[in-house]
Amino acid sequence: MSVAEFLRQRAVEVAVSGSYSLSRWYDCEGQLRTFACRTKRVSPFRMIVDVPVVGKIGERVTSYFQDFGEFQCTISATLKSGFLMELDMPRARRAWMSEKLTWLEKKQKDASIQELRNDARFVPQVSHTFLTLADGSIHPCFIIDVSTAGVAISCEYDPPVGTALAVGACVGRVIRKFDHGFAVKFAEKQQRDDLVRLIVRSPLQQSA
Repeated sequence: MSVAEFLRQRAVEVAVSGSYSLSRWYDCEGQLRTFACRTKRVSPFRMIVDVPVVGKIGERVTSYFQDFGEFQCTISATLKSGFLMELDMPRARRAWMSEKLTWLEKKQKDASIQELRNDARFVPQVSHTFLTLADGSIHPCFIIDVSTAGVAISCEYDPPVGTALAVGACVGRVIRKFDHGFAVKFAEKQQRDDLVRLIVRSPLQQSA
């Protein structure tokens, strides 16, 4: 199915964080690599996900979302920073998925907006930015979440702990690795109001 066809179907616009692996991506030790992802549009049959590494049409994907569980999927269409996945599941699970999505949609409409604490982590509306290393090389990356003290990243590039780099215009250092990404601590604590503007920047903005 094409993305345009899916956009005409009944589905829920919901952002749920998860992880995924592609059958052809392995690390230096021969282990299957896992990346972070986030849903954008979901139905009981397929979903659009925002990702750091875009697979190929027809490629098999294993994905996991805390709200939905694990899926075996096939990529049916690709976007610049994501893809459309066809969900393989039995009829009973599709019925459960439909009820879950109805509940999430109601929760979105009814949830009262709460002011976040300054140090609380949050998910920015724009998911993609760039890492700049000390040697000047630039790598696109996916923002898992961010706070005034640091940011969690998923990226094809896999830096060792201790690597100094900039996420957008914010300089920091890799302090921790986890299953589908790594954490960067900023050299200086940032102001929340300026955070997204500083982190989500293109290479052209950074060199200007």
